[in-house]
Amino acid sequence: MRVLVLLYQDERVWAEADEAERARYYAQHAAFDVALREAGVTVVAAEALAGVRSAVTFRRRGEDETLVDGPFAETAEQLGGFYLLDAPDLAAVTGTLGTLPEYTLEVRPVAEV
Repeated sequence: MRVLVLLYQDERVWAEADEAERARYYAQHAAFDVALREAGVTVVAAEALAGVRSAVTFRRRGEDETLVDGPFAETAEQLGGFYLLDAPDLAAVTGTLGTLPEYTLEVRPVAEV
C-alpha cells in the first residue's frame, strides 16, 4: 500500500534553528529512513517544500477562476514536506514515526483509483 506522510511545523522553527539543531533534524530524517527500511517500507518520494509565502492558491467555481498569492489558510503550522511510501501495511509506517523530528504528522493511505 502507498502511504503519504505530511509534515507540518511552524516555519519559524526551521528559520530560527541554528546549525546544530538543523544537523539534529537531518540526523533524525536519516534515522527515519533506516527505520523504514528495517520495517520493509520503501520511500517512493520525499521532498521539503519551499516556504508557504512562495505558494499560490488556485480556485475554480463554475466558470470563475482565481489565482491568489500565498496560502489558502492562515495557520500557525504549515505543510513543510512529505514522504510518499510503499509499505506492507499502515503499522509498518506508524511504528517508525517516532524517529522523525518534532512535527505534526498526518499519515494518510493513498486511495486506490
